[in-house]
Amino acid sequence: MADHADEHEKKEVAESLVDKITEKFHGSDSSSDSDDENDIKAAASAAKAKIYRLFGREKPVHKVLGGGKPADIYLWRDKKITSGVLGVATAIWVLFELLEYHLLSLVCHILIFALAIFFLWTNASTFINKSPPKIPEVVLPEDIVLGVASALRIEFNGAFATLREIASGRDIKKFLAVIAGLWVLSVLGSCMNFLTLFYTCFVLLHTVPVLYEKYEDQVDAFAEKAEAELKKQYAVFDAKVLSKIPKGPLKGKKLA
Repeated sequence: MADHADEHEKKEVAESLVDKITEKFHGSDSSSDSDDENDIKAAASAAKAKIYRLFGREKPVHKVLGGGKPADIYLWRDKKITSGVLGVATAIWVLFELLEYHLLSLVCHILIFALAIFFLWTNASTFINKSPPKIPEVVLPEDIVLGVASALRIEFNGAFATLREIASGRDIKKFLAVIAGLWVLSVLGSCMNFLTLFYTCFVLLHTVPVLYEKYEDQVDAFAEKAEAELKKQYAVFDAKVLSKIPKGPLKGKKLA
């Protein structure tokens, strides 16, 4: 009954805001245009604030994913590229997981095939009166290598700093969430190898965002109810367990 009353109240608030916006568009000419625009913006922002979004999201899903070409691939804006990426990932997974092919063997076989082609073409060019193919010279630019190394160093340092902050015990909720996440990963790791886990995450990354963008209203409504229930359960757990854990050394007491 309480949930039904809350939903009814939210609908009434939304309807009143819509009516207010409509009145501002079709209202009398007594107020200035600038006042109308300010009231419309304020009403729109208030209506937006009433809408619950998963993880407190304020930007569109495309912006949350970073925008640009990667977000287009994740959200299937370019279906040819996305299907091609998933096809290559699936072929790699089938090759190494199902057919049990090894990476070192694959690299060696590719190099053998490439060297044999260039060797035969170079030696056959004297008989077919064609110039031999030029083998491309591959040189890694120093700035690109240094840039990748610097980016990895920053990411690793940030990860270590985050782990140190979590281990300090200042935020028990975050600490428990990380422990639960690591435990879930350990269970998944015992059920599948790294390649299968990586492929599964890769497929989820290319399917979950587009499904969420399509059904975000239904997902957000369900997530709002789930978050409210989790907060209730956490409040009970905090009152019965976490509040009884001593936080830091006792002050004011001297050892005998």
